[in-house]
Amino acid sequence: MSSLPDAASLMLVALIPSPRDLEIARMLGWYRIPLRTAPKVVAVDYLAFYQTAAFGEEHRWRIEVFAQVKGFELTTRRELFRQEPDHPRAQEEYFKLSLGPLLYRSEPILARRWKRLTFLYTTGELFQSAQWIDDLVIRSEERDTIWRALRERAVNQGQYQAESLPNLLLEPDLFRVLSGFWKKE
Repeated sequence: MSSLPDAASLMLVALIPSPRDLEIARMLGWYRIPLRTAPKVVAVDYLAFYQTAAFGEEHRWRIEVFAQVKGFELTTRRELFRQEPDHPRAQEEYFKLSLGPLLYRSEPILARRWKRLTFLYTTGELFQSAQWIDDLVIRSEERDTIWRALRERAVNQGQYQAESLPNLLLEPDLFRVLSGFWKKE
Protein backbone atom coordinates (compact mmCIF):
# COMPACT_ATOMS: atom_id res chain seq x y z
CA MET A 1 0.00 0.00 0.00
CA SER A 2 1.36 3.38 -0.92
CA SER A 3 1.12 6.48 1.21
CA LEU A 4 -2.09 8.40 0.58
CA PRO A 5 -2.19 12.21 0.26
CA ASP A 6 -2.60 14.07 3.54
CA ALA A 7 -6.06 15.28 4.47
CA ALA A 8 -5.42 18.93 3.49
CA SER A 9 -4.21 18.08 -0.04
CA LEU A 10 -6.11 19.53 -2.98
CA MET A 11 -6.72 16.89 -5.61
CA LEU A 12 -8.00 16.75 -9.16
CA VAL A 13 -9.55 13.53 -10.42
CA ALA A 14 -8.96 13.41 -14.18
CA LEU A 15 -9.99 11.04 -16.92
CA ILE A 16 -7.16 8.83 -18.18
CA PRO A 17 -8.50 7.66 -21.54
CA SER A 18 -6.18 4.76 -22.29
CA PRO A 19 -3.42 2.53 -20.94
CA ARG A 20 -1.06 4.37 -23.34
CA ASP A 21 -1.77 7.65 -21.52
CA LEU A 22 -1.10 6.00 -18.16
CA GLU A 23 2.17 4.63 -19.54
CA ILE A 24 3.16 8.17 -20.63
CA ALA A 25 2.46 9.38 -17.08
CA ARG A 26 4.52 6.53 -15.64
CA MET A 27 7.48 6.64 -18.04
CA LEU A 28 7.66 10.34 -18.96
CA GLY A 29 6.21 11.83 -15.77
CA TRP A 30 3.51 14.05 -17.24
CA TYR A 31 -0.21 14.24 -18.02
CA ARG A 32 -1.83 16.50 -20.61
CA ILE A 33 -5.07 18.44 -20.47
CA PRO A 34 -6.36 20.26 -23.56
CA LEU A 35 -6.65 23.95 -22.70
CA ARG A 36 -10.08 24.15 -24.35
CA THR A 37 -11.52 21.56 -21.91
CA ALA A 38 -9.29 22.19 -18.88
CA PRO A 39 -10.76 22.87 -15.46
CA LYS A 40 -10.49 26.44 -14.21
CA VAL A 41 -7.59 25.62 -11.85
CA VAL A 42 -4.83 23.02 -12.38
CA ALA A 43 -2.66 24.13 -9.44
CA VAL A 44 -3.39 21.10 -7.25
CA ASP A 45 -1.28 18.85 -5.03
CA TYR A 46 -2.28 15.50 -6.53
CA LEU A 47 -3.84 14.08 -9.66
CA ALA A 48 -5.92 10.89 -9.46
CA PHE A 49 -6.73 8.95 -12.64
CA TYR A 50 -10.26 7.76 -13.46
CA GLN A 51 -9.81 4.83 -15.84
CA THR A 52 -12.12 4.35 -18.83
CA ALA A 53 -13.47 1.17 -20.43
CA ALA A 54 -10.25 1.06 -22.51
CA PHE A 55 -8.58 -0.44 -19.40
CA GLY A 56 -10.61 -3.63 -19.77
CA GLU A 57 -13.26 -5.31 -17.68
CA GLU A 58 -11.13 -5.65 -14.53
CA HIS A 59 -9.74 -2.09 -14.42
CA ARG A 60 -12.39 0.15 -15.97
CA TRP A 61 -14.44 2.83 -14.22
CA ARG A 62 -12.21 3.16 -11.18
CA ILE A 63 -9.33 5.06 -9.63
CA GLU A 64 -6.32 2.89 -8.89
CA VAL A 65 -3.49 5.31 -9.57
CA PHE A 66 -2.58 8.82 -8.40
CA ALA A 67 0.50 11.04 -8.43
CA GLN A 68 1.81 14.21 -6.85
CA VAL A 69 1.72 17.23 -9.17
CA LYS A 70 5.16 18.86 -9.28
CA GLY A 71 4.21 21.76 -11.58
CA PHE A 72 2.53 22.66 -14.84
CA GLU A 73 3.13 24.60 -18.03
CA LEU A 74 1.26 25.56 -21.16
CA THR A 75 2.53 23.99 -24.37
CA THR A 76 1.30 22.61 -27.69
CA ARG A 77 0.51 19.05 -28.65
CA ARG A 78 3.33 19.24 -31.18
CA GLU A 79 5.82 19.87 -28.35
CA LEU A 80 4.40 16.98 -26.35
CA PHE A 81 4.39 14.51 -29.24
CA ARG A 82 7.24 15.53 -31.54
CA GLN A 83 6.91 12.28 -33.48
CA GLU A 84 3.41 13.41 -34.59
CA PRO A 85 4.05 16.87 -36.14
CA ASP A 86 1.19 16.55 -38.64
CA HIS A 87 -1.46 15.53 -36.13
CA PRO A 88 -4.72 17.48 -36.70
CA ARG A 89 -4.45 18.99 -33.19
CA ALA A 90 -0.68 19.62 -33.30
CA GLN A 91 -1.11 23.38 -32.80
CA GLU A 92 -3.65 23.11 -29.97
CA GLU A 93 -2.58 24.25 -26.51
CA TYR A 94 -2.35 21.85 -23.58
CA PHE A 95 -1.52 22.04 -19.92
CA LYS A 96 1.38 19.69 -19.23
CA LEU A 97 1.29 18.62 -15.58
CA SER A 98 4.63 17.30 -14.32
CA LEU A 99 4.13 14.35 -12.01
CA GLY A 100 5.99 12.50 -9.31
CA PRO A 101 6.08 8.69 -9.39
CA LEU A 102 2.74 6.95 -9.90
CA LEU A 103 1.27 5.63 -6.66
CA TYR A 104 -1.27 2.84 -6.37
CA ARG A 105 -4.13 2.57 -3.87
CA SER A 106 -4.33 -0.75 -2.08
CA GLU A 107 -8.09 -0.71 -2.78
CA PRO A 108 -9.38 1.07 -5.90
CA ILE A 109 -12.12 3.67 -5.73
CA LEU A 110 -14.94 2.22 -7.80
CA ALA A 111 -17.84 3.64 -9.75
CA ARG A 112 -21.07 1.86 -8.85
CA ARG A 113 -21.93 2.15 -12.53
CA TRP A 114 -20.40 3.88 -15.56
CA LYS A 115 -19.84 7.60 -14.95
CA ARG A 116 -19.18 10.35 -17.45
CA LEU A 117 -16.38 12.06 -15.61
CA THR A 118 -13.79 14.45 -16.98
CA PHE A 119 -12.57 16.39 -13.94
CA LEU A 120 -13.54 16.43 -10.29
CA TYR A 121 -11.95 18.42 -7.46
CA THR A 122 -11.65 16.64 -4.14
CA THR A 123 -9.55 16.62 -0.99
CA GLY A 124 -6.96 14.26 0.41
CA GLU A 125 -9.31 13.59 3.32
CA LEU A 126 -12.09 12.36 1.03
CA PHE A 127 -9.59 10.42 -1.12
CA GLN A 128 -8.20 8.61 1.94
CA SER A 129 -11.54 7.14 2.92
CA ALA A 130 -13.38 6.83 -0.41
CA GLN A 131 -14.65 3.47 -1.59
CA TRP A 132 -16.88 4.84 -4.34
CA ILE A 133 -16.41 7.71 -6.81
CA ASP A 134 -19.44 9.41 -5.22
CA ASP A 135 -17.50 9.56 -1.92
CA LEU A 136 -15.09 12.03 -3.55
CA VAL A 137 -17.76 14.66 -4.21
CA ILE A 138 -17.32 17.75 -2.04
CA ARG A 139 -20.61 18.43 -0.29
CA SER A 140 -22.22 21.86 -0.30
CA GLU A 141 -20.96 22.90 3.14
CA GLU A 142 -17.34 22.28 2.06
CA ARG A 143 -17.59 23.75 -1.45
CA ASP A 144 -16.94 27.34 -0.47
CA THR A 145 -13.80 26.37 1.46
CA ILE A 146 -12.35 24.28 -1.38
CA TRP A 147 -13.21 26.93 -3.99
CA ARG A 148 -11.43 29.63 -1.96
CA ALA A 149 -8.36 27.38 -1.63
CA LEU A 150 -8.32 26.68 -5.39
CA ARG A 151 -8.83 30.37 -6.18
CA GLU A 152 -5.98 31.36 -3.86
CA ARG A 153 -3.67 28.80 -5.48
CA ALA A 154 -4.51 30.01 -8.98
CA VAL A 155 -3.92 33.65 -8.07
CA ASN A 156 -0.68 32.91 -6.17
CA GLN A 157 0.73 30.89 -9.05
CA GLY A 158 -0.19 33.57 -11.57
CA GLN A 159 -2.44 31.14 -13.41
CA TYR A 160 -5.37 33.55 -13.49
CA GLN A 161 -6.07 37.14 -12.67
CA ALA A 162 -8.20 37.51 -9.54
CA GLU A 163 -10.89 39.32 -11.53
CA SER A 164 -11.41 36.29 -13.78
CA LEU A 165 -12.38 33.98 -10.91
CA PRO A 166 -15.75 34.32 -9.22
CA ASN A 167 -15.86 34.85 -5.48
CA LEU A 168 -18.61 32.30 -4.99
CA LEU A 169 -19.21 28.88 -6.43
CA LEU A 170 -22.72 28.89 -7.88
CA GLU A 171 -24.86 25.83 -7.52
CA PRO A 172 -25.52 24.25 -10.96
CA ASP A 173 -29.28 24.98 -10.87
CA LEU A 174 -28.72 28.62 -9.96
CA PHE A 175 -26.09 28.93 -12.71
CA ARG A 176 -28.58 27.59 -15.29
CA VAL A 177 -31.24 30.08 -14.13
CA LEU A 178 -28.81 33.01 -14.29
CA SER A 179 -27.47 31.91 -17.68
CA GLY A 180 -31.01 31.79 -19.04
CA PHE A 181 -31.73 35.22 -17.62
CA TRP A 182 -28.66 36.77 -19.23
CA LYS A 183 -29.46 35.24 -22.63
CA LYS A 184 -32.94 36.82 -22.63
CA GLU A 185 -31.55 40.38 -22.73
